[in-house]
Amino acid sequence: MTISLATRRAGPVACCLAGAILLALEGWSAPQAAAAGAAQRSAGTEPSAPRDATFDDIKLDLKKDEPFKRSDLTTKVKDLDGKWIKIRGYILPGFQDTGIKQFVLTRDNMECCFGKGAALHDCVLVEMLDDATTNFTVRPVTVIGKFSVKEVVDADGKQLAIYRLEAREAK
Repeated sequence: MTISLATRRAGPVACCLAGAILLALEGWSAPQAAAAGAAQRSAGTEPSAPRDATFDDIKLDLKKDEPFKRSDLTTKVKDLDGKWIKIRGYILPGFQDTGIKQFVLTRDNMECCFGKGAALHDCVLVEMLDDATTNFTVRPVTVIGKFSVKEVVDADGKQLAIYRLEAREAK
């Protein structure tokens, strides 16, 4: 169906509008269009149908080292909270190369000429579910998991992360 292609390219709000327009043009009734819109909004509620997400979708209006407040959350982030998503990024190198159960997924590989260190919204703490594991790679990986906004702070109260992903797959 044409709708799913528009969904992946345009994002949920534009997609629902585009989907309703396309359905109307194809002669669907308003109830049929509403049902299709509801199906789109429910995407991500089941592990078998994760929403496509990017680091741009979870970006906040924060500068590096600026503290996070829940009021900083965008509508997009609030909508993704508690949903199953599919997101692509880089595994931050750790002490383990194989059988990894926990890692940090970052927007980029941190080899930028402007120095190291990611903004809070540029990393996601990933914990692999059940027996799932992954292996370190320098290439981008796609992770499927349940996204949540959960602040992680160190012993001194410094914010380390704000996003978590309970993942079933990372490859």
